[in-house]
Amino acid sequence: MSDNNSLIIKNGTCFIGGKLVKIDITVSGGKIKSIGKADLNNHRVYDAENKIVLPGIIDTQVHFREPGSTDAEDLESGSRAAVLGGVTSLFEMPNTNPPTANLVEFEKKLKAAKNRMHSNYAFYFGATPSNTDQLAQLKNVEGCCGVKLFAGSSTGNLLVDKEADIEKVISSSDRVVSIHSEDEDIIKQRKKFIRKGDVHSHHEWRNVECAMSSTRRVVKIAERYNKKIHVLHVTTKDEVDFLAMHKKNVTFETTPQHLTLYAPDCYDKLGTYAQMNPPLRGKEHYDRLWTAIKNNVVDVLGSDHAPHLKENKDKEYPNSPSGMPGVQTIFPVMINHVNNGKLTLNQLINLMCENPCKIFGIKNKGFIKEGYDADLTIVDMDKEVTIKDEMIASKCGWTPFNNYKVKGFPVGTIVNGILVMSDGKILVESKGKPLSF
Repeated sequence: MSDNNSLIIKNGTCFIGGKLVKIDITVSGGKIKSIGKADLNNHRVYDAENKIVLPGIIDTQVHFREPGSTDAEDLESGSRAAVLGGVTSLFEMPNTNPPTANLVEFEKKLKAAKNRMHSNYAFYFGATPSNTDQLAQLKNVEGCCGVKLFAGSSTGNLLVDKEADIEKVISSSDRVVSIHSEDEDIIKQRKKFIRKGDVHSHHEWRNVECAMSSTRRVVKIAERYNKKIHVLHVTTKDEVDFLAMHKKNVTFETTPQHLTLYAPDCYDKLGTYAQMNPPLRGKEHYDRLWTAIKNNVVDVLGSDHAPHLKENKDKEYPNSPSGMPGVQTIFPVMINHVNNGKLTLNQLINLMCENPCKIFGIKNKGFIKEGYDADLTIVDMDKEVTIKDEMIASKCGWTPFNNYKVKGFPVGTIVNGILVMSDGKILVESKGKPLSF
């Protein structure tokens, strides 16, 4: 099953047009050739009996640390983790060293990815106060999913925190501007709330107003210029209520961490391994995020995969870095939530397949349709797995979901018509391609 000629997915229950249909899929030349009863002559067959065949899962927010911190992750290891978790395509972030903030560095990243990434991929172009003249040139750049703006400081040195510069970035870009929305002035002012050695103070320092102040500002700018923005990893009930009223120019995403872990329990249990930006917050925020998921107010789920080595996470707070891995666990964790009745399978496919394609303009992905790219995620909805650190392919070697029991697990990942993962094993090396927009 390792070449590009043809493959039939037989006996599976396929997610087509919002419904589950027992039907065969014939794949040829990397595309979905036909949907319907298949002629088995001379074809390789994947028997998907008792499995569900989904459009390929897309993770819209990962940090693979290359170039710079490749001891924690690189493009190969991160994408290996992705396909093991059922993810077929991903958007990778620009806060590397050096940052992906000019066309030369962007081309270098595309070259570094070629024939090394197991999933399909696109890269964000990092905004700075001085590169806004380049943002209008990105429309036809291969493999560019959009512009990333850090309004508040996090890992790396990409920061656009002055309102005039934020305005310049949003008004100059002809691509969606995705925003890490925290107010840098409030981050600085509230450093006095950091309690050395106590990670519980993390969400007190980077508080609700820190997020809300920034989100109000970027939405106001987007509406003034009639530009599209996408607010990343929304964490507060206040932002959810505000963004629900401003959907014309704005889409937003949250993470499986913020839908599964909450304070203070997460800090009690995980310590600095629960530290991320924006922070994991109290249960009232977790509850409101779930209400927003159920009411179809949230647009996208992204893992915010941001690995750090244990030796760094073990440092005393606040010297410990923010971020946690997630690309390998985003789909199993969310499928478990489907099995638990927290959201429907249709809603999950909207959040992780269809909406990313609609919002960012990804071509030929997100749906099982004839002529579309053959990116498919095959899941056994009854398979029960206890997630363990040892399963994690990321170089960091840990997960915040260690010992977390899930029901529903990816058993096959097909990328560009090729079965790259089956039953937890990588079958074929490096078949990913840049996404088209």
